[in-house]
Amino acid sequence: MRIAIAQLDYTIGAFDANLALMGDAVAVARAEKADLVVFSELSTIGYPPGDLLERNDFVDRNLRQLERVAALSDDELGLVVGFVDRNTAGHGKGLFNSAALCVGGRPVARYRKCLLPTYDVFDEARYFEPGGPAKPLLFKGVRLGISVCEDVWADPDLDGRSIYHRDPVLEQVEAGAQLLINISASPFELGKAAQRRDLIRRYAAQSGRFFVYTNQVGANDELVFDGHSIVVDPTGKVVVRARDFAPDILIHDIDLDAAAGGPGVLRPVAESEEEQACMALELGLKDYASKTGFDTVLLGLSGGIDSALTAAVAARALGPDKVLGVAMPTRYSSESSVADAEALVANLGIGYRIIPIDEIFQAYLDGLAETFEGTEPDVTEENIQARIRGGELMALSNKFGRLLLTTGNKSELAVGYATLYGDMAGGLAVISDVPKTLVYRIAEHLIRDEEVIPRTIIEKPPSAELRPDQTDQDSLPPYDELDRVVEGYVERNLSVDQLVSEGIDRDVVEQVVALIDRAEYKRRQAAPGIKITAKAFGIGRRYPIVADYRGLHEPRS
Repeated sequence: MRIAIAQLDYTIGAFDANLALMGDAVAVARAEKADLVVFSELSTIGYPPGDLLERNDFVDRNLRQLERVAALSDDELGLVVGFVDRNTAGHGKGLFNSAALCVGGRPVARYRKCLLPTYDVFDEARYFEPGGPAKPLLFKGVRLGISVCEDVWADPDLDGRSIYHRDPVLEQVEAGAQLLINISASPFELGKAAQRRDLIRRYAAQSGRFFVYTNQVGANDELVFDGHSIVVDPTGKVVVRARDFAPDILIHDIDLDAAAGGPGVLRPVAESEEEQACMALELGLKDYASKTGFDTVLLGLSGGIDSALTAAVAARALGPDKVLGVAMPTRYSSESSVADAEALVANLGIGYRIIPIDEIFQAYLDGLAETFEGTEPDVTEENIQARIRGGELMALSNKFGRLLLTTGNKSELAVGYATLYGDMAGGLAVISDVPKTLVYRIAEHLIRDEEVIPRTIIEKPPSAELRPDQTDQDSLPPYDELDRVVEGYVERNLSVDQLVSEGIDRDVVEQVVALIDRAEYKRRQAAPGIKITAKAFGIGRRYPIVADYRGLHEPRS
């Protein structure tokens, strides 16, 4: 059987545009005399649709979209399409996350997703009813064991525990499936592509079946989908691999009687974490901007590593001519930082503007002098500078229609080392899920061939430059220690005692954990970011603002 993997970049609810993408893929498959085109999960509407699923008109358009897609099939070329089906029973949720087998211009059979994830960024039980027994669908005399995304994640975790009570893939095998197919919309995070690959390999080897896995690519809101679609043979060997972070269509002949797969196309993919992270950030920014209607972006340039990396990612994702960097020096800005910003601009070829803000800052100080009389300068005056910069950048965004990018990293966002309505102001927080230590690693990755980021920026101590001789470590532990706490506490849910048992100083742990908890109110007001780690500050982390169950917070005066 000749299979076409259609790894496409969908925009949620863009029915006509999505249909055009699918039509192009079908045309390629038909020209290659394929038997079956396999699209990804919810390909009629894009993933994740969220509360659009609560709109009857949206669901109805999705059903009409299924008919339009099905019309692309014929008696020779079948399609596997992800869509939303209605639950007509008198109980349970009103929808099913489904796959349709389309032949002869119409849907001829349906499969309903059985396992509905409700962890991290997923909340499918909010909308969907789980499917019943998993049974193969017959196509050209072959029993197709179709499953949808989470259905392949029934395996026990590292602790030997599965969160599910059934395994739909094994149900398909036991029911006589000859070819296994999974359609997915599995978001990217560092290391996840290897996890998916190992899952599919295990199922293929255990069942002695070929396994076709098609994943969505592209970015929608916070989530990046890396594609990385594969075909695995009955020995567990990957014989086909699609591109990562880019659309792809691959054609492969599967001999169902063979004990192993023949040679196939193995696209090169990113191997290192640094390269994966960089590609994910670029795709996340590119799709977020284009899908929300922005052609150009701007950002504040401080001469520091975070704004430098953000600018480099933007230039790579959109093109240098689409990026404007803005320097806004004050009396505390060093000459070296201004020079570093100018060198970065020259290296990247982006636009550049200098808007000094010291006069505005002084006007604030003068205007507040009587009210602040008898007090000492503190973080208040520092935040005034940040908020002036945020206001200036938002004004440029409004005036010229540029998407404003914030430049704070995950480490800063975790502990609240950022200013509300200041450096947090913007439309997209590009590196908000990138820990500071990874920021440096990605920067080193980018300059391996060409020094796009000046080394002076990478090597100098990080500083907000909001007071004389300021460095980040005046207020925070060293970033290697801080990031260990953030990773353990946020991503692995370790306790204070567990973090201390891993060799981190207790005072450091308690300081960082208290800061993380106290900063929740700031993060609720932050721009959306691009998720690349196992747990980002966004839709997948739901912590209360008012909690203090560890008693680590200092009393408020």
